[in-house]
Amino acid sequence: MRPRAAKLLPLFILSLGACNEAPDPVSDPVVYERIVTLAPNLAELVYAAGASNALVGVSAYSDYPPEVLELTVVGDAFMIDQEQLTILGPDLLIVWQGGTPAHVVDELKSAGYTVEVIRTNSLTDVADAILRIGALTGNKAIARRSVAAYRSELDTLAASFEGREDISVFYQVSRRPLFTINGKHYVSELIALCGGSNIFADLTDLAPSIDVESVVERDPEVMLASSDAGDDAFGEWDRWPGIAANRYDNRFLMPADAIGRATPRLVQAARAVCSALEDARERKASG
Repeated sequence: MRPRAAKLLPLFILSLGACNEAPDPVSDPVVYERIVTLAPNLAELVYAAGASNALVGVSAYSDYPPEVLELTVVGDAFMIDQEQLTILGPDLLIVWQGGTPAHVVDELKSAGYTVEVIRTNSLTDVADAILRIGALTGNKAIARRSVAAYRSELDTLAASFEGREDISVFYQVSRRPLFTINGKHYVSELIALCGGSNIFADLTDLAPSIDVESVVERDPEVMLASSDAGDDAFGEWDRWPGIAANRYDNRFLMPADAIGRATPRLVQAARAVCSALEDARERKASG
């Protein structure tokens, strides 16, 4: 057993310089029975696919579901404990496209490990990842049911907020340096699902660095950030009281565990985003 992790990895910005290898679909894959995951969200996806019995090792910060706290930690995205990996003897390593550096993937393959690269940039990617893990572990039926529930809940939310007044949103990943997300990121999809629009949707990078002036210029009506940023997440924006989000007091913290990891818990994140945007519309209307 190991202590619970104190905080989450900065999952949004780990994508900089990370592995870009896409999964190679297999129509009838080998069934793997001893899996190690090298990112916290991947352990959760293994559980969602019904393959928890095959999971023998995880990366640092893996803490959901609680059962993973009993599993052996083999390192993090950047440094792997090769001795511990040898002891566990996995027949499959699952790594995260966007979080596991390419050189780490190459080293693991060179050491003789079978490596599966999973992408989780979008809401659809999450569903595809669960189905893929289900296929790799002989749990296709469970994986399909899990994905059906995930898609159904998101569809229901989207229908509930269809036709809502558009409201502009700035999502702050970190304040120093200042990072946000573009339109291809799953958080941007959640914002759109709830009837909002990401003011930086047009940028090229998935998690781009920006300057303060660009935020002020685009004048968001809502500011969102993860709750692990702390109560003072938006404190520096007090210097610009004219920003619409400040005038309407539309600054909201989203649940870190749900929004910070691309897993089925994005449904919880979606509910939080939709609730915040609904409150923001009411505050805007009342002036």
